[in-house]
Amino acid sequence: MLRMQIKPGMGPDFERVWKEVGDSVTAHPANLGQWLSRSLQEEDIYYIVSDWLDEPRFREFETGEGHLAHRQKLHPYRSGGSMTTMSVVASLPGAAA
Repeated sequence: MLRMQIKPGMGPDFERVWKEVGDSVTAHPANLGQWLSRSLQEEDIYYIVSDWLDEPRFREFETGEGHLAHRQKLHPYRSGGSMTTMSVVASLPGAAA
């Protein structure tokens, strides 16, 4: 999961560009999908969740040229952020599922 702080007022442009370049991530054979969420509590904070078959293949993508090009297109909007990797240990479907 990536937490991104976006420069004030640039959220709509960031969202547009994220959607435009997203296939550079989702086209990777080890990618299961990704999601963009905007914080409801913190202004200009976004979360990107990207799901991968495993961490080694994610790291392979992360160091590749495709990811570098993806990051360069989103970098002008970013003023800070952090990343954490995790593994799902349990899943409980909700009643609406």
